[in-house]
Amino acid sequence: MFRLTRRRSKYGVLLDKQGKQARTLDGIVFHSKKECDRYAELKLLQAARIIRGLELQKEYPLIVNDMTIGTYVADFVYWHNEEQQVIVEDVKSPGTQTPVYRLKAKLVSALYGIRILET
Repeated sequence: MFRLTRRRSKYGVLLDKQGKQARTLDGIVFHSKKECDRYAELKLLQAARIIRGLELQKEYPLIVNDMTIGTYVADFVYWHNEEQQVIVEDVKSPGTQTPVYRLKAKLVSALYGIRILET
C-alpha cells in the first residue's frame, strides 16, 4: 500500500515517507497504529461474516463539471451484511481532520451520495 523509505529513526524503527513510524499487518503498511488496529478488527468482522468484500485504499475521483478536482482515498470500504449497505470508512484523529479532508468528504457526499464513517 505505502512504500517505505530506507530511512530509520535513531532507534532503528522503519519510517514512512512522512517520517512517521510505519505499522504493518499482513505485509500491508499503514500510516498509523490506529488504522492498523482497525484493519485487524475489520478482518475479524469479515471472518465472522458480519462484513464482506473488505477493500483498502479505494479511490473515488472527484469530478465536477467534467473537471477533475482531485481524488479521495478511503481507508476501508466494505459491505455490512446486517445494515445491507456499503460502508466507506476513514480512520481519523483530530489532527487529521484537515480542511482539505473535510472538503473532500463533502464532495464525496455530493457526488456519490456516500457518508464517510469516521472511526
